[in-house]
Amino acid sequence: MKEALTHNYVKQCDFVAVFDADFQPEPDYLIRAVPFLVHNPDVALVQARWIFVNANKCLMTRMQEMSLNYHFKVEQESGSTRHAFFGFNGTAGVWRISAMEAAGGWKSRTTVEDMDLAVRVGLHGWKFVYLNDLTVRNELPSKFKAYRFQQHRWSCGPANLFRKMTMEIIRNKRVSIWKKFYVIYSFFFVRKVAVHFLTFFFYCIIVPTSVFFPEIHIPSWSTIYVPSLISIFHTLATPRSFYLVIFWILFENVMAMHRTKGTCIGLLEGGRVNEWVVTEKLGDALKNKLLSRVVQRKSCYERVNSKEVMVGVYILGCALYGLIYGHTWLHFYLFLQATAFFVSGFGFVGT
Repeated sequence: MKEALTHNYVKQCDFVAVFDADFQPEPDYLIRAVPFLVHNPDVALVQARWIFVNANKCLMTRMQEMSLNYHFKVEQESGSTRHAFFGFNGTAGVWRISAMEAAGGWKSRTTVEDMDLAVRVGLHGWKFVYLNDLTVRNELPSKFKAYRFQQHRWSCGPANLFRKMTMEIIRNKRVSIWKKFYVIYSFFFVRKVAVHFLTFFFYCIIVPTSVFFPEIHIPSWSTIYVPSLISIFHTLATPRSFYLVIFWILFENVMAMHRTKGTCIGLLEGGRVNEWVVTEKLGDALKNKLLSRVVQRKSCYERVNSKEVMVGVYILGCALYGLIYGHTWLHFYLFLQATAFFVSGFGFVGT
């Protein structure tokens, strides 16, 4: 992107549309998006919603669809309607070039250059518009390994950007204190850092370990009522997948382990902080029976993901202890969660 904007013909343009290689915009995309920039000089970005051509490919893509639909239909929509800050999704958006240049242009200091740009442009006082009815088709990663790499980048990058930009946001004089608080606390700390730690350590470490300490009582609102309410809110964005909510919860807890690891690397600037692995997508390979030409079959050993297996063994041990010595029904959840870790650990998820 940085190199593309240096070409001479860019000087004749006011806007730039950004698409990843697998995105398929409709012919009227620009006709529907650009007027928001032309008639609103304070608007820097128009973001479209993603829809997925392979959401029905497997259970893993169905669960990805649930998470991403919630992100777009709830998080992005609420940020736009309240004129609060929301991030650029890296693709399916149209930027005002002058706004990008005023904020310092495209930078590659983290693996989330899109979010970096959006935060800097937002701190210059520009506004963003999200269009829920403007959709762009794209493909979800259907291989578990590819999805893990993507989630590492999506969790490590924001955490590293949070580390780099916190003081810059605090010292900014162009936006209100409320907007600074919103970006630092709500956008970064809660949604990009705390949620991963809370999900993994509470539901995969603290709750299982509690079976060994009967004197410790974890209130039902924290283990049943609040998680159930949050899960229902997520499924409202994808009502056709409501019956998969249990699988979605268990799978999200598994992925929380990888997101927590990525977040720690980003905050501490560990060795993989700038690792960029292109998300592998199979396109029509499955439909055309060309998978054997795209990827080589792995041995059983190569398919094993040791981290998931180790956590699964621990949760299974807690479940067995709870079944034999426990005084609650917690072991039912623990058996299900251990199964989810084993299914992921032995590579039986995705295509």
